[in-house]
Amino acid sequence: MSPQILSAAFLVLCFLLLYVLALIFAPFMTPILWAMILVRLFYPLYQWLTKMLGDRTTASAALSTLSVMLLAVLPVAYLTFLVITETINAYRLAMTWVEEGGLQRLPHLVAGLPLIGHLSQEVLGKFVVAYGDLQENLVEGGKAVSGVLLSSVGGLAKNTIDLIMDFFVILFTLFFLFRDGHRLYEAFYEALPIEESYKAVIMNRLDHVLVAVVQGTLLTALAQGFTAGLAFWALGVPFPVFLGALSALFSLLPIGGTALVWGPVAAYLLWTAPVWKGLVMVGVGVGLVGLMDNLLQPLLVGSKADLPVLFLFFSSLGGLAYFGFLGLFLGPILLGIALAVFQIYRENFQAKTGLLVKANSEHPREPVDPT
Repeated sequence: MSPQILSAAFLVLCFLLLYVLALIFAPFMTPILWAMILVRLFYPLYQWLTKMLGDRTTASAALSTLSVMLLAVLPVAYLTFLVITETINAYRLAMTWVEEGGLQRLPHLVAGLPLIGHLSQEVLGKFVVAYGDLQENLVEGGKAVSGVLLSSVGGLAKNTIDLIMDFFVILFTLFFLFRDGHRLYEAFYEALPIEESYKAVIMNRLDHVLVAVVQGTLLTALAQGFTAGLAFWALGVPFPVFLGALSALFSLLPIGGTALVWGPVAAYLLWTAPVWKGLVMVGVGVGLVGLMDNLLQPLLVGSKADLPVLFLFFSSLGGLAYFGFLGLFLGPILLGIALAVFQIYRENFQAKTGLLVKANSEHPREPVDPT
């Protein structure tokens, strides 16, 4: 058998094995990617612990994994618990308000709104008259929602089991990536079938974009959520912790952002509280929370990652649509890699092609005499 046929058969076998391995790893890809992101962020801690413990990599990996769990995973789990608890409380409060005739009182509540109060009162008054049984329908709808939630306990239990499995997959992957990640990285680096200089450009760009995107996005979200939550608490808005956490979560969305939270809150304050509270909420939302999004996000992500803001916006939006929450980070990372590859092409291959074109233009071929 010829060497060419053996090489082709070997390549086919390699691609087939890679495809099967991809199918095996696919169910765990999301927690594995999260673990890889967390390892990169906390790797300086692992290096410091390894140095302090005298190169005991196993102990350093265990302590680093525990630190990630305490500093990142458990706070997120606790925050999720608070959000769920306050969502249930908000639902009960809303249903109590409806059952006590809140819809009938709504036209009188909006009458005090500046400029649009009278018009809003007329519109809502006609709405309540036209749909006089709306309150009963909402109450019945609330009972139906409760029934659906109770009937979905099985699905909720399954989702809980999936989350617990993902949690342990992340912890398991964290430990081994901390301990053996450098060897895996070196093996992957050596296996890349491109020149050494190109490898360095791509991997350096990947690392730079990853750190800038994750740190910048999370710091901006925390700053916006904390500021919005503090404003909610100071203005006496119910459930400030829940709304602050929701603001931090919504700040990750490329469109709408925190305005999807503080906007309805400002309307609620304009209806039910002194007008100045609603105006203060609008001022804080636009002038402080929104300003953080417009200043901190480009400063911490766009400038440090050296990514065009327009492309960063669409990569985040497309990543969110295609990969879910992980796509908010994965989209800009893939964009950074693509720009690095384009840079290599422009500085090397295009330059060589340009020189060839220039040489041909300076020394054109003489036309061939057909005779």
